[in-house]
Amino acid sequence: MSYQFARIDLRQTTYTPAVDWYYITQPDIAQLNNIYKTYCTYKHFASVMPMFDSQYTDSTTDVIGYRDRNELVAFSLMKRYDNHNVLASQFAWTYHNPKTRLGIESLKTECAIYRERGFQYLYLDQAHLYKHDLEGFEILGALR
Repeated sequence: MSYQFARIDLRQTTYTPAVDWYYITQPDIAQLNNIYKTYCTYKHFASVMPMFDSQYTDSTTDVIGYRDRNELVAFSLMKRYDNHNVLASQFAWTYHNPKTRLGIESLKTECAIYRERGFQYLYLDQAHLYKHDLEGFEILGALR
């Protein structure tokens, strides 16, 4: 199995937030876990990592919520390594309306948020094909 890591050079992006987002400062862990479970069930994942309460409450992680008609339908966990590098560590949504392409639109929104905050790179973990068309997309090379 070949596993490639990817990131987005935020300086190469021009995205602006196009979805209703907000920082979740008081996470309702049960609600977020329910969204995660719904997401994993919809995607038919054969194996999933459990979500730990500490992932939602870690002081170096931003929890970003996404609403549709004032209802929380998705979230992202954004792990800040420092003031220039952030990892999109988890995203989940209810797939209540797949036509919105909320997975992609939330990622573009996150690019805008962190670029405006002065970050240089948004790390994506795995280089899934659907991410390749994002502005600033880069596959990371091997260490030399």
